[in-house]
Amino acid sequence: MSSASIQISPHELAEALRSANPPALLDVREEDEHQFAALPNSKLVPLRQIPGRVTELETWKDKDVVVYCHHGVRSLHAIGWLQQQGFTKLRNLSGGIDAWSREVDSAVPRY
Repeated sequence: MSSASIQISPHELAEALRSANPPALLDVREEDEHQFAALPNSKLVPLRQIPGRVTELETWKDKDVVVYCHHGVRSLHAIGWLQQQGFTKLRNLSGGIDAWSREVDSAVPRY
């Protein structure tokens, strides 16, 4: 899968979250970042903790999951690793939570 095909824009994600089957949200930022600003109902697993906590995500292997971070770089690293573990429906929030704040919900603080 090319990196272009796994990107989801903030507007596309907003639409998907309003659907009958919204994607799961995986936040791979650090805990302090998540406490400052996060998408609703997202699961926090910081990037460096993913290998040790992958069993917590086992039920998401074949579920639609949008992975996000601050600008979309750490989340791409997480997706690459998770794909090697058999996760099949991962997408990256293009521009991360920063783009979400700028384009969809200005109430989410920027940092």
